[in-house]
Amino acid sequence: MYLFNVRVYGILINENDEVLISDEKTQNVSFTKFPGGGLEYGEGLIDALKREFIEECDLPIEIIQHIYTTDFYEKSSFNESQIISIYYQVKALEPLKFEIKKSPFDFSKEKQQDKVEVFRFVPLKKLKEIDLTFKTDKLAWRTFLSKTVKT
Repeated sequence: MYLFNVRVYGILINENDEVLISDEKTQNVSFTKFPGGGLEYGEGLIDALKREFIEECDLPIEIIQHIYTTDFYEKSSFNESQIISIYYQVKALEPLKFEIKKSPFDFSKEKQQDKVEVFRFVPLKKLKEIDLTFKTDKLAWRTFLSKTVKT
């Protein structure tokens, strides 16, 4: 049996030309990525991305454009599934309500959960591929920069 893990992510640029990224820790592994997550059975890509932004950020979004879809084999870092990731440029439809951190991996010390996640903005011109953990995020960021689309 082959397992596919379909993921959907949003690249959000704010009015200050900053990119929203997520620092996470799960299973004792820390990583930096774009906000988003897994597709649930019976769900479309756009609905999944909108749900993920509501769940993670309490933020309704609008999809601006498709940026990148995985076009190579990628094994999950967490299990034996094959990862297929789809990236969209998104726009916030409301002001942000969640806490924005200034430093990478600035997790609250009192949180002892299986998964922790914090968000921060990085200036568009300063975010480099090396700042992102996963190969697909790096390729999506490179593709996004080549399209040079702003909202």
